[in-house]
Amino acid sequence: MSDLFDIQSATKGDYTAKDIEVLEGLEPVRKHPGMYIGGTDVTAMHHLAAEVIDNSMDEAVAGHASRIEVELCEDGSLIVTDNGRGIPVDAHPKFKTKSALEVIMTTLHSGGKFTAGAYQISGGLHGVGVSVVNALSAWLLVEVARDKKLYRQRFEQGHAKSKLEAVGTTPNRRGTRIHFLPDPEIFGPKAQFKPALLYKMARSKAYLFKGVEIRWKCAPTLIPEGDETPAGITLHFPGGLAEYLDETLKDKVSTVKESFAGRATFSGRQGKVEWAVKWLKFDDGMTSYYCNTIPNPGGGAHETGMRAALVKGLRAYGDLTGNKKAREITVDDVLSQACIMLSIFLPNPSFVGQTKDKLTNPEAAKLVEGAVRDRFDLWLSGAPERAELLLQAILERTEERLRRRQERELTRKTALSKRKLRLPGKLTDCTKDSSRGTEIFIVEGDSAGGSAKQARDRYTQAVLPIRGKILNVASATREKINANAEVSDLIQALGCGVRDKFNLKHLRYERIIIMTDADVDGAHIATLLMTFFYKEMPQLVETGHLYLAQPPLYRIAQKGTVHYARDDFHKEELMASKFNSRAKIEISRFKGLGEMPPRQLKETTMNPGTRTLLRVALPGDYAGKIETLRLVDDLMGKNPERRFIFIQENASKFDDLDF
Repeated sequence: MSDLFDIQSATKGDYTAKDIEVLEGLEPVRKHPGMYIGGTDVTAMHHLAAEVIDNSMDEAVAGHASRIEVELCEDGSLIVTDNGRGIPVDAHPKFKTKSALEVIMTTLHSGGKFTAGAYQISGGLHGVGVSVVNALSAWLLVEVARDKKLYRQRFEQGHAKSKLEAVGTTPNRRGTRIHFLPDPEIFGPKAQFKPALLYKMARSKAYLFKGVEIRWKCAPTLIPEGDETPAGITLHFPGGLAEYLDETLKDKVSTVKESFAGRATFSGRQGKVEWAVKWLKFDDGMTSYYCNTIPNPGGGAHETGMRAALVKGLRAYGDLTGNKKAREITVDDVLSQACIMLSIFLPNPSFVGQTKDKLTNPEAAKLVEGAVRDRFDLWLSGAPERAELLLQAILERTEERLRRRQERELTRKTALSKRKLRLPGKLTDCTKDSSRGTEIFIVEGDSAGGSAKQARDRYTQAVLPIRGKILNVASATREKINANAEVSDLIQALGCGVRDKFNLKHLRYERIIIMTDADVDGAHIATLLMTFFYKEMPQLVETGHLYLAQPPLYRIAQKGTVHYARDDFHKEELMASKFNSRAKIEISRFKGLGEMPPRQLKETTMNPGTRTLLRVALPGDYAGKIETLRLVDDLMGKNPERRFIFIQENASKFDDLDF
């Protein structure tokens, strides 16, 4: 046994009291900065700015400061000034030779926020914030205007380089000014504050507490070209979160115009909550949670309370109005396009880590749910039209989620082996194996399908007849869409799947051509088909694979001269330019594609050398895409009032409407 001990000792070396290292003062911070600010990258460096600004915000929330100034200087240093009470400068009772200011700046776990005496509600709890900033700064200069006197002290890498000095009188000034430069030894020689991030931080503080005015200033040379960060601006949002959310989302289309916003004080205890929620129609949502003005990107208990209030409120409203589908609503359905901002003020909050990513106070969930739920119920019941519009929009997402879980597989595994495909019986396929150069004609009715099959090029052209008018997928439920035979046949024939299962590589044809009669019914069927592709396979439209055939409505003949007219206007144009009035002109009107001789159908509509196709395209810009989506929803969606409004607004533009 002793031999074994000797061998281990010789191998590992002696382990004695001299190996125990004791880190004093702020040495632990410089040795292991990640324990205090989460790392040494740019994000962690900005946490220093947050700590200093948060101290000033605590003064504002406590009612002692009304103004905070944040200035990014040319040398990369940052100045944060407030008009609060100022850090105490008298001698600390425990450290007789040091002022309270020096103790706060150089000692971990020191500050005025451990008890309720100086601060009822604050973001800093552990007394490590500003001392950590001091430890990780190359230099830090603090000025305090208090009792009409100005005091100043300088620190370098956490150590005091001067005593606290009274440097003059300030009869009209009070508060604290902290000027510091992050240490390149910690964050690297190229690390520097980003104006956009600091401005966003300052702006968020202004709307989180409506009683504070924040003055932002930045050296213009530090703002990158193309960056819209202002060089100077005063930030003040008396409307709080609701004002900020409306301003932020002013260019977005919302499901309902009004935000659900409010404030509440917690009954029977200290603390309050403020929130603003808006649901977007076309864009993904976002969430921002705060406690005592500190951002909590990981959410936490207050997030849990908000989610519960919204989901339970919508379910209850559905039950109240007899909509049983509302019972299927989940948190994801409600939040997927919701923009939520929630700010809670609590005494003694608990967080995960010093960076306060997540609020852990369990009571916060019940407090927020109770406060928000009561007001959400009133908001919904107070405006039934608004509530119904919101409920239907969320139920659409519920149906979409259920579809993803329940829909049967309608697509084939591969496009290379047609023997493995489950193709619809009505499809007359082409013989070419690869998709390049191939096309499928979607025609209305078996009669038109018969003519098209005789007129086609068997090697490259396929024909799929559909019966009557296809389902309007913009207003149908997911269950109806899945159960519709025509939709199922179309999806199977194309082989590329729909929505989240769409894969362009599996598309079996290079061109999809909608070929309907040249009349009102044909135009309606073409519109329904375009709606189907736009809603279920938008990538197919965006990549230019969808076309409209242009079959003729008239055949005009005179002494061996034959021309085809697409419509009445084209007919009159041809009569005036291609024919003379001295010989008899024969005009025949096609009742439909099914009555066209295959030879004429091929010549006018299906032969690539003689036909005309219109490619269906989408706008490339964001505004154009939003307008297209709005138009499709208005004309093809569930709300008939929008169609009526569209007709009223546009009917005067046409002299002769065929209803």
